[in-house]
Formats: sequence, C-alpha cells, structure tokens
Amino acid sequence: MSDDPDAHAMTFWEHLEELRSRLVRALLGFMVGVVVSWVYREKLLVWMTKPFIAAWNQGKLGGQAALHFPAPASLFVAYIKIAIIGGLVMSLPIILYQLWSFIAPGLYSREKRLGLPFVVSSCLLFAAGGYFGWKVAFPVAFQYLLGFSGPVGVEGFEVKPTVMIGDYIEFVARMLIAFGAVFELPVLIFFLSIAGVVTHQHLIKFFRYFIVVAFVIAAVITPPDVTSQFLLAIPLVLLYALSIGIAWLVDRSRAKSG
Repeated sequence: MSDDPDAHAMTFWEHLEELRSRLVRALLGFMVGVVVSWVYREKLLVWMTKPFIAAWNQGKLGGQAALHFPAPASLFVAYIKIAIIGGLVMSLPIILYQLWSFIAPGLYSREKRLGLPFVVSSCLLFAAGGYFGWKVAFPVAFQYLLGFSGPVGVEGFEVKPTVMIGDYIEFVARMLIAFGAVFELPVLIFFLSIAGVVTHQHLIKFFRYFIVVAFVIAAVITPPDVTSQFLLAIPLVLLYALSIGIAWLVDRSRAKSG
C-alpha cells in the first residue's frame, strides 16, 4: 500500500463533504457537552467561584462572598455561558479528533499514527493549564484585585466590591482558556518540528527572546499584578525549554531515518 498521501488525494467536493461531516460530529459532541454542563451548572459555578470565595474570606471583607446579577434574566444568561464553556471543554477531545481526522488523509502513515497522542496530549496540557490557573494564579489575582477595596483616605469613605456574575464568568472563562491555550506550546512546537518549520537549534537561539515574549503574554493575559504575571510566565518558559527537548528528539529521529 502506498505511503504517498497524493495517492489518496480527494477532489474539492470530497474535501467539502469530509469537512461538513467532521464539523457535524464536532458540533454534536459540543451540544452533548452543553447539555451535560447545563445539568451540572450549579456545581460548575461553585467550582469556578472557589478561588473568589477564598480570596474574599482571606481579605476579611466582611459578610458572605456573593455574586450579583442586575436583571431578572442575567442569572439565566450566566448559566448559559457556563454551559457553553463546559460544553466546549468536555467536547475538546472530540473536536480535536475530528480536526485530526480531517487532515490525516494528507499525511504519511507514520504521521497518521500520531493522532491519538495528539488528542491525548493536547487535552491533558489544556486541562493542566486551566487547573494551574484555577488553583495557583486565580487566588493570587483575586486577592490582589479585591485588596483595593476598603477605606479610602481619612474621611470615612469606603469602597466595597459588588461583583456581577456575568462579569465574573467572563473573566474566569477568559483566564481558563488563556492558561489552557498557552500550555499547548509543546504540542505546537512538536508539529512545527515535524513539518520542518523549526529545529531545536532555532529554539535555542530564540530562547532569550522568548523569555521576554513570555512575560509580555503573561502581562496581557493576567491581571496587572507582578505575581500573577510571574505565575504564568515562568511555566511558559519551562514549557518552552521542554519544547526544545521535544524538537531535539524530532530532529534526531529525522537524522536517523535520513
């Protein structure tokens, strides 16, 4: 059997039909994830608010930590957002598998075998990034941001936080997705190495510049406190160092096969 992907080339209309089929399957997986997330929406909300509650209590802001909604439908909309976010995360393995299945016909047989490792490693890294943000970065960020509340000046004036649930979910979702996405760096470097776009030597030369890039990315993604920026930038630099090792293994394998 030929290992040449051109031998199994599809026509333009076959590509469109294949794309439609993969999109439908990914959408069905996403919809199932949304339904399951809607059923467990309250548990997901409790999980998402744990760092906020912990920061509120540690900051001794008084009273019980709470999220507010300004209009009757706001809480309903907030739960819909939670269901969509949960559905996206739950269906990520299906979406990634459908993506891989779409591009696989154009790959060589040795590259097609990377499908399962691609899906598993991508999902694990995304989950690790999101969990790291929730467990480590979020508590620090909330403590910093809520720390601005309290008495102002000597006139008896006080600033108290009133956090809206919609704003909170949007903030947490953006942070979770951002942390999960940046943790995908090793997977990205791996496939760029396979494609011959980068080598471990290129990555080593760019390493000192990437340190600056990592802190810029962290400054854009995280709240404007130095601690949160370090909490994202340092893992990102470590992941880049890991990516250099991955690229070296790919280059070494290519040299042996050549």
